[in-house]
Amino acid sequence: MLPIDLDEELLVLEEMLTNEGKTVYSHTFESPVMLVFLRHFGCVFCKEALHDISLKRQSIEAGGVKIIFVHMGNDETATEYFDSFNLKGVTYVCDPAQQFYRAFGLQRGSFTQLYGLQTWIRGYKVKQELGYELEMAKRLGDSTQMPGVFVLQNGLLRDKFIHRIASERPDYEQLVQCCLI
Repeated sequence: MLPIDLDEELLVLEEMLTNEGKTVYSHTFESPVMLVFLRHFGCVFCKEALHDISLKRQSIEAGGVKIIFVHMGNDETATEYFDSFNLKGVTYVCDPAQQFYRAFGLQRGSFTQLYGLQTWIRGYKVKQELGYELEMAKRLGDSTQMPGVFVLQNGLLRDKFIHRIASERPDYEQLVQCCLI
């Protein structure tokens, strides 16, 4: 377990209601959970994350891990994006007010975190390789919100990845290694 105080996060897990009508907290007792806080749906790095997870979904879920996304859009927008990335039927939490993002310590990014040279270079690379374009629309979420990934099991934090810059790319399969069953 990670040596940090999770009192606030644990309380929040009980408030985080998924599209399945269950709390994230209850899910963590059924199986390990990879809780993926996305940037806005129009972000090329959010699209890259959805692409990466769709490619690794079978492997992650075969290890007994449930993937739960947290996003800032509405149900209709979420379904549209998840379906377009071959993630039909995934579990998610809508957080348009970003209260859960804040509870997990995920802040709005600085200019450098969002638009620095490293981010621009990676953004160009993602566009060239995968063809993803930046989209800006309020319904897609807050364009300044930073993402993160948390691995939870039995109500406890097992691992996490907090993005230092918007363009960082987590190794999702490595993150869940701590609790494969």
